[in-house]
Amino acid sequence: MIVYGKQIFFYILNRHSKLIKRVFFSKKVDEKIFKEVKRLGVPIQSIDNKKAQSLAHGGNHQGFLLEIEDFKYADKKCLKEADFIVLLYKVTDVGNIGSIIRTSYVLGVDAVVISNVKQMKPEGFIRTSSGAALDIPIVLYQNAYELVNELKMQKFVIYATSFSGIDVRKVSFEGKKVLILGSEGEGVPQKLCKKSDIKVKIEMERDFDSLNVSAAAAILIDRMR
Repeated sequence: MIVYGKQIFFYILNRHSKLIKRVFFSKKVDEKIFKEVKRLGVPIQSIDNKKAQSLAHGGNHQGFLLEIEDFKYADKKCLKEADFIVLLYKVTDVGNIGSIIRTSYVLGVDAVVISNVKQMKPEGFIRTSSGAALDIPIVLYQNAYELVNELKMQKFVIYATSFSGIDVRKVSFEGKKVLILGSEGEGVPQKLCKKSDIKVKIEMERDFDSLNVSAAAAILIDRMR
């Protein structure tokens, strides 16, 4: 699996160096950085920009690329030990997913579930989470309805985001909890809202359709922790 960009490069180098299988540089790097990479004992390749662009699929690699071990999703069983779970329903934009994972990690969420998506390439959200996806359990599960039923049986309180919900500032959050966030187009469907215990919303001061899902996630997670 290839990841690229300076920020993710140094995050993995400093915190997850055992995952690195190969290093690619498409520009001259500082001697100190080169020595640090050389200590890993993995192949180091100097490549031209055309090759780098190909490996990064046209992304902004900044001359720093890594081949790392394939990402392993966490087993659903880990959710039993969690106190705070963020469940993403049909959220597919890797920028939003990465941002939500990063926020979840920083603000103390125990696990993130990506649900009801047909295909998800983890290298995208590893990069857009700035590496945080390597430090928090990420579960890929196809049936959010089934999972919510299971979590309710395990005494989790389920909070779904909805325009008809209660202002999140007026809700008291205690015990084991799950926050369900939906895609920007669809949101959380009514059927899933009905399975939840409490519907919450961010009360807006001005009339607008909605907040970006990653911005909404940051506000809600901070209120709920």
